[in-house]
Amino acid sequence: MSGRDTAYVWVGRDTGGQPDPAAVLVRRAGALLLGRPETELVLTHDREGRPVVRVDDVTGSVEVAVSVSRTAGLVAVAARRAGAVGVDVERIRPLPALALARRWFPPAELAWLGDRPEAGRTVDFLRLWTAKEAVGKALGRGLRDGGLHRSMPPPGLPLRPVPGDELLRVGHPRLGGGLVLAVAVRASAPVDVEVVQRPGHGVTAERSASVERTSLPVVVRGN
Repeated sequence: MSGRDTAYVWVGRDTGGQPDPAAVLVRRAGALLLGRPETELVLTHDREGRPVVRVDDVTGSVEVAVSVSRTAGLVAVAARRAGAVGVDVERIRPLPALALARRWFPPAELAWLGDRPEAGRTVDFLRLWTAKEAVGKALGRGLRDGGLHRSMPPPGLPLRPVPGDELLRVGHPRLGGGLVLAVAVRASAPVDVEVVQRPGHGVTAERSASVERTSLPVVVRGN
């Protein structure tokens, strides 16, 4: 593990069986970041209702922030030691992108989406949508209180701050496999994103040798 502030992401198959694949990945994340056996971990929530993994001992408690997202047949888990994190993953599929944006997104985002090439418009819509979801989760309130109307920066690199909150950043690490992934953090300095496990690995798989880092210039908003 890097000594830098890093948000780690695991993506695995969601079989719908028991144990819950999301819980398996959350415990795996906590064990890696806390350096403790999974049997010593406590899964709980912070004061804002965000999930955390905690370990208690005689010296006190240490927590790791986690976030979970599910899409058809897949589950994504993000974890970070230094502060809040949010994750969202969606499969790319046919969608009435402009109609949905007209209903849910601010006028500026609708106009931006309308100017994008039609062939990639669904992906652009999903990048905005996943950014809003990831930011809402990092804030601990999801899409409540007008989360879909919360303005996002145009998707892509370099990562950009969300208007109105320079301590909140969101980005889209490349995942492949017909998926769109968004990760959001709250931080006052750059944060890396490391994809530890990619789609195609079951939740029983060990850490993937394929690791991608994307520097989050931490100054953007999202769920």
